[in-house]
Amino acid sequence: MEFLKSSPKWIRQPKEVKIDGQKVIVTTEKGTDLWARTYYGFQNDNAPVFQIETSEKYFSFIVKTEFESSCRFDQCGVVMYLNSDNWFKASIEYEDDKIQRLGSVVTNHGYSDWATTDISSDIKHMWYRFSRRESDYCIENSEDGIHYKQMRIFHMWEGSGKITYGIYACSPTEGSYQATFSSMQITDCQWKSDSDWKI
Repeated sequence: MEFLKSSPKWIRQPKEVKIDGQKVIVTTEKGTDLWARTYYGFQNDNAPVFQIETSEKYFSFIVKTEFESSCRFDQCGVVMYLNSDNWFKASIEYEDDKIQRLGSVVTNHGYSDWATTDISSDIKHMWYRFSRRESDYCIENSEDGIHYKQMRIFHMWEGSGKITYGIYACSPTEGSYQATFSSMQITDCQWKSDSDWKI
């Protein structure tokens, strides 16, 4: 099933956005971000989010991101935004012309974490696969859309029932760039269960 046929809705629609066939192209606005309290002390909750609602307990959501980010913390990727205190995001955050950070943030009850790994700033596209098993979730990434690597498994305390998930893009500092989302699809859950791993 295609994501765009599931009637996604905006939270904080950006001023510049184009939905062209199977693509969503967002021009980010400076000072937009998602972060809650931890370490920095502040809460920033103004990034544009485009997502659908579901009660389905087992599925995977796949999307390709392409970006020309150039300012620190510019980012775009997958999001599950339940409310300002409970959400998840996975993306590449630009640091400088040498490195950027492939990572994910899980926010439970108003506090965010941030798990990252450094990658080259030459990388300008990434695929993500977001999977659900009841209130547990898995996020994976891929550079070719075929071979995926696990980034993390996590639990959402408020994510056991109906949820909302989709895509986001933002520029926490002075940046503004185009983020393109394509190949968005919803499939059967690709995250193996315990029984799948047994030999």
